[in-house]
Amino acid sequence: MTIKFILDELLLSLVNTNDLNTIKNDLAMHKLLIVITLVFFVNCNSLAQKKSEEKKVTYKVEKTEAEWKTQLSPKEFYVLRQAGTERAFTSPLNKNYEAGLYLCKGCDTPLFKSKHKFDSGTGWPSFDREIKGNVAFSTDYDLGYARTEEHCATCGGHLGHVFNDGPRETTGKRHCINGVSLKFIKNE
Repeated sequence: MTIKFILDELLLSLVNTNDLNTIKNDLAMHKLLIVITLVFFVNCNSLAQKKSEEKKVTYKVEKTEAEWKTQLSPKEFYVLRQAGTERAFTSPLNKNYEAGLYLCKGCDTPLFKSKHKFDSGTGWPSFDREIKGNVAFSTDYDLGYARTEEHCATCGGHLGHVFNDGPRETTGKRHCINGVSLKFIKNE
């Protein structure tokens, strides 16, 4: 008799069959947990790599942070340059129904026409379409899910987000825009 055989027999005499099945199940669960953990870390790593590989976009209007802080109020800087959000129902432009143009507060680029504005009830100025070529789009995951972010195509200032719950009789889009990022110019 070999030592291995004696040890196996001793182990079997100490542990009954139910205990062996429990041990096997525990090992299987541990293996599964390790696989799930590895998949999670690999996916997180690939998202981080994709984000770091994004190309830096350049805009026609480029300023330093100090220059933007000089030009914009603290709230405008927070929204336009740091992708913040103003509180709902705080913008006077939300209930503005005059005819005119809505420009970027950072660079005066025309972004939206008043004829495309509608009352969405969300508390932010809403439009069913942008002025083509003046608004750029990207995807953000700030809330843990994908949203279409809108920013000025000239200076890169954050405007808001676009959603697919706008008026069905027009575009079906709702451009939900921070009023603080806009300047209104009344038609003459």
